[in-house]
Amino acid sequence: MPTPTCGPGPLCLCLLLLAGCASAPPSAERTLTVTGCPAVVPCQLPATAPSANGDLLSDSERLEAAWADCAAQVDMLYRHQQGQP
Repeated sequence: MPTPTCGPGPLCLCLLLLAGCASAPPSAERTLTVTGCPAVVPCQLPATAPSANGDLLSDSERLEAAWADCAAQVDMLYRHQQGQP
């Protein structure tokens, strides 16, 4: 069997160089960890000036919703503080 004029050396070098042309897999995203307290804003209750019973009822509903938002912030802080050692 005759010996090939091109040895395995140049072929291996060519394959080695072509391996660098492959696309790399995407890097994994890092998980963010929060070490501080959640952001808190002051509770704000809406100003009211009812002039009829219907206005008083709608103002009462808005006030209850504002208190619920404020209570949700307090609950969030409480849960966060209970998770801290």
